[in-house]
Amino acid sequence: MELAGRWALVTGAARRVGRIIARTLAERGANVVVHFHHSADAAAATVRELTGLGVEACALRADLARADEVAALAQEAEARSGGIALLVNNASNYLRVPFDELTEEVWDASLDTNLKGPFLLALHLGRAMRTRGEGCIVNLADWAAERPYVDYLPYCVSKAGIICLTKALAKELAPTVRVNAVAPGPVLLGEEVGDAERAAIVRATLLRRLGTPEDVARCVRFLAEEADFATGAIYHVDGGRLIA
Repeated sequence: MELAGRWALVTGAARRVGRIIARTLAERGANVVVHFHHSADAAAATVRELTGLGVEACALRADLARADEVAALAQEAEARSGGIALLVNNASNYLRVPFDELTEEVWDASLDTNLKGPFLLALHLGRAMRTRGEGCIVNLADWAAERPYVDYLPYCVSKAGIICLTKALAKELAPTVRVNAVAPGPVLLGEEVGDAERAAIVRATLLRRLGTPEDVARCVRFLAEEADFATGAIYHVDGGRLIA
């Protein structure tokens, strides 16, 4: 897919990894719809950054846990762009809750945002892409979808669902729309992670280092722009953490 002049929708693009993905696509000439939920100021700053690169960009708000807002996001993105060519389902929450404190509300908060939202966006935009005869979807999974860790049960299940969703969508939307996933490992650690825990995480990777948002963004760009014969694939960008 030629990215220059095409439109991408990147969810959660106001901050962190999503912002770097949006910038990486813009550097290749893609116009970007910057989705956000709460981070309006950060989304506006991302739009300014992208337009400074000479592309078009706009910010659209939606709560991905609400089906009506997801549908409105897809409709508005299509209207603003004239047709989304690339969907990057990046946004997710990361709720740490010990097993004995888990509730249905925590489960719903994780599964609705992290899995149902991407499914509904892919449903709306994937159908539009298929009608136009071309398109690409890249979902963000996690290495922990295959090796879940303690205190993040709903999150890990949601990311395992993303892996299955990617493969199922690849079948449903073939041959015109390619669907792949990127499964990052330790890339951005929270501020609550201490030095000892950080060192242990680094030692747990085969490459003995943390990744960067740019590592993830480059893989997303590759899947959109160069991997024309890849669909239904899961690309691990985890420093070898999964197999360590």
